[in-house]
Amino acid sequence: MAIGTIKLENPFLLAPLAGVTDSSFRRICRQMGAAMVYSEMVSGKGLFYKDKNTDRLLQTYEDEEPVAYQLFGSEPDILAYAARELADRPNVLLDINMGCPVPKIVKNGEGSALLKDPDLVYRLVQATVAEAKKPVTVKIRIGFDENSINGVEVARAAEAAGAAAVAVHGRTREQYYTGKADWSMIAQIKQAVSVPVIGNGDVFSGEEAIRMLNQTGCDMVMIARGAQGNPWIFREALALWEGQEKPEPPSTAERLAVIDQHCAYVMAEKGEYVGVREMRKHISWYLKGIKGSAHLRAEINQKKTFEEINQLLKQLG
Repeated sequence: MAIGTIKLENPFLLAPLAGVTDSSFRRICRQMGAAMVYSEMVSGKGLFYKDKNTDRLLQTYEDEEPVAYQLFGSEPDILAYAARELADRPNVLLDINMGCPVPKIVKNGEGSALLKDPDLVYRLVQATVAEAKKPVTVKIRIGFDENSINGVEVARAAEAAGAAAVAVHGRTREQYYTGKADWSMIAQIKQAVSVPVIGNGDVFSGEEAIRMLNQTGCDMVMIARGAQGNPWIFREALALWEGQEKPEPPSTAERLAVIDQHCAYVMAEKGEYVGVREMRKHISWYLKGIKGSAHLRAEINQKKTFEEINQLLKQLG
């Protein structure tokens, strides 16, 4: 498994997810077997204008490496600047987001809006590659809407400009996360380019990760929502990929231990006020499916300290 000069232990990657894949969650997923983890989206303009919040998104720790930074922007000179600024950071590669469907991003001509302009895709990748000291990749969707399925064209433009790999979410921008991901388009893009292709979309179990590899021929699988509350998906996928038996689902005790570790990471990095508010959603995801947890999830969303949350979780322990 390799992207440019970067060698990876296995083909299972944690996708970049805004508001989710901070350093704390990335560390958990690496412990579970993710071969590489991605940062939340980092604004090229945020770097250019020295935004303090942007710098926070770049925080990494040794035990989560290898880490990829994902950038977003629509101006070649801004992304080139970002590449220069990040050249000496510990991240192993730079990924350009061309798939985010959020309206405020699209209205600025960023994210999946770039799918409408393959020429701009070429110029953005070319400018970033020219200044980066590490591989540059892109994450795309199969098209902007059902009337403009141009993922092959966009992937070829990125490859021609020097992209070292292409990650493909098998949905259009207009689908957001609804409907079913079109894995056949991932397969088509794999056949159309010579660089590694990373499949993404509708992978919620280890079996589905293996199925995507087999059905599409993609080189790697990027797991997004399937990892929310379930970092064990990487352990599961890795075991199946290595020909082992599927591991048993995590026990309640194991879930609580990971919640405790996750809370400790967040507390140390962001403090209690911010940490509690960010962990509420993670804890709800972790507890989903556990008998008797429904009322706890509702109560946890009202708590303001980790001690209050721990007292509630003891009811499950």
